[in-house]
Amino acid sequence: MKIIGIDPGLSGAIAILEDKKVFSVSDMPVMAEGKKNKRQLNSAQLVNIIRENTNPKEDIAVVVEQVNAMPGQGVTSMFNFGQTFGAIKGICAALGLPIFFVRPSKWKKHFNLINSSKDSSRTKVIEMYPSLSSQLAKKKDVNKSDAILIARYYCDTRFQDQ
Repeated sequence: MKIIGIDPGLSGAIAILEDKKVFSVSDMPVMAEGKKNKRQLNSAQLVNIIRENTNPKEDIAVVVEQVNAMPGQGVTSMFNFGQTFGAIKGICAALGLPIFFVRPSKWKKHFNLINSSKDSSRTKVIEMYPSLSSQLAKKKDVNKSDAILIARYYCDTRFQDQ
């Protein structure tokens, strides 16, 4: 079974796991919007990433971090974040992929990352998958790590709730 873990948002990432092994990991595809160096989700490229790494005959699940508005975040940034989240849901629906949502507190608790620094998820993934250390060498790669852990959480827990 392939599990697609998504850390939503323009600086998020997408990870694809198969049998708990990382099959693929990449930054969320984005493109320029307007004149002020703003970015938006490149939905067509996200569809391509999913299609290139999956087979319609495979058993596939998409796991997306369930996000909410945060205090202090601007209205425009929250609107853009929600727009990206909605596009991800729409893409999964159009591709006929089952989608599951997991709260950050759930997957972080599973990996003992509650009240730890944001960079701790990157350290955790490198411990679990040492071969990925070069792909996760920069601080900005924490979003890739989060996507991997979101997918791995689903792998580890999917039959416990039934």
